[in-house]
Amino acid sequence: MREFLKRITFLKVCVAGLRVLSRQYGLGVRWVGGIGALFRFREEYARFRKLNPTNPAFVLAGKDIIPCLTDRTASTPVEPIYFVQDTWFAGRLAQVRPAAHVDVGSSAKTMALVAQFVPVTMVDIRPVELPVANFTFVKGSILALPFADGSIASLSSICVVEHIGLGRYGDEMDAHGSEKAWKELLRVLAPGGDFYVTVPVDSENRIYFNAHRAFTRDYVLQLSTGLALLHEQFLYGTEVVPAYDASRGFGTGMFHFRRR
Repeated sequence: MREFLKRITFLKVCVAGLRVLSRQYGLGVRWVGGIGALFRFREEYARFRKLNPTNPAFVLAGKDIIPCLTDRTASTPVEPIYFVQDTWFAGRLAQVRPAAHVDVGSSAKTMALVAQFVPVTMVDIRPVELPVANFTFVKGSILALPFADGSIASLSSICVVEHIGLGRYGDEMDAHGSEKAWKELLRVLAPGGDFYVTVPVDSENRIYFNAHRAFTRDYVLQLSTGLALLHEQFLYGTEVVPAYDASRGFGTGMFHFRRR
């Protein structure tokens, strides 16, 4: 019976290990490479168990282990697009310092951070349920914003417009979804109001179904008739440049407009 229980325990450990590997490394070749990391984790856990009695303030128990196998990296891992465009937006807003700001559909985390220096109202179809100081959530659609014409003095939509009408988030299919969303954003923008928007850019207008659309700079300006372009920058790969370059293909465009 004792031998049987040992085998059961061993199988449980193996199953737990397989789950960790598949969750952190996926099911491809990288999963095999994760086996070495799992063995290293086992050795380090054994070493730490010998050290831990020197600090009786903490309890170390096998049932509480959470193997984190992919975090030992040479540099801090960041997703370039969100990292660059969100910091660009925060920097621009910090310069303007509006009394209040309205965002439509962008990163809730980014807007909660921005709300610590400018009060933010965020509009989205999916509610944000955690309370944060100076952060207000309003349920609504980018195609039918719950605001009067020309009523918003500071407005943003970061990495949103390109998705509208492709069904990715359960929205209705619409070949003109991005244009309708852009028009609705400009409907609520006040005279003299600031508008911050980021979208994928490319050498021509393209649909990468059903991830997103990509725009040429000319088309972005066409959609923004009646606005003055105050600032723009572009991300190609991991390089941030001040000018659009169609020859570089796919990238991310960041635009700060102001209504004339």
